Amino acid sequence: MDAPVPIPATASDPAVGFCDLELLIPAYNEENRLAPTVQALSEHLRGLPLTAALRVIDNGSSDRTAECVDRLSAAGIPVTVTGCSRRGKGAAVSRGMITTRATRWVGFCDADLATPATALDDALELLRDGWHVVLGSRRCHGARIPVPQPALRRLGGAGFRLLTRRLCGPVADTQCGFKFFQAQAARRLFAEVTATGFAFDLEVIARARALQLSLTEFPVMWNDQQGSTFRPFADGLRVAAELWRLHRTLPRIHSRLSEGAG
Repeated sequence: MDAPVPIPATASDPAVGFCDLELLIPAYNEENRLAPTVQALSEHLRGLPLTAALRVIDNGSSDRTAECVDRLSAAGIPVTVTGCSRRGKGAAVSRGMITTRATRWVGFCDADLATPATALDDALELLRDGWHVVLGSRRCHGARIPVPQPALRRLGGAGFRLLTRRLCGPVADTQCGFKFFQAQAARRLFAEVTATGFAFDLEVIARARALQLSLTEFPVMWNDQQGSTFRPFADGLRVAAELWRLHRTLPRIHSRLSEGAG
């Protein structure tokens, strides 16, 4: 991976706000899983030497996801909710990233917290070292998966990785829902992201490479969780269509960014 070159936050940046780290949680009908996730994250964040905030991005939920956030704010860790009318996890994450008020770092994790909050320590160490993009990985040496995905999901994942190598290069795990960014790099990167569904991770990584942002992976512990909103057949076809679109648009992404740099 490329060596890190820090992008420092500056006082003139209008998006600079009130905390060192903002952690986003995209959520669709997650009223039953948000409470333990927010509690675990809040408890861990309170022990870190930084200011932090949690923000739930409600992706058009039909349950009481937004209402339950009001009851989740923990002492010292603000918990807020932002609505996102565009459907799709990618749309929710992008909305949170481009509106973040973090001064240093911003990241996102899934509402089921399949990767435990303690993994934040490793992510923050890499961000402090200056990496622009830090990806949790279930496939790096040292990763642990005590509760794996069903065999069919694992088989589909293997084929998916073969198809995405051209877009994402040597990244071993594009889909782990535990990703972190230097705040300024995130604003620049997500302002251009157009994918709204589960394939948005691929576009983020492809655009990060095109922007020559430094990117690294680190091993995480990950447990498959019941209640996933991903449907292997229906969503698999949708992801395949997004993947085809990205393969067609990637050359234009590289060309436009190269012209802008010139």
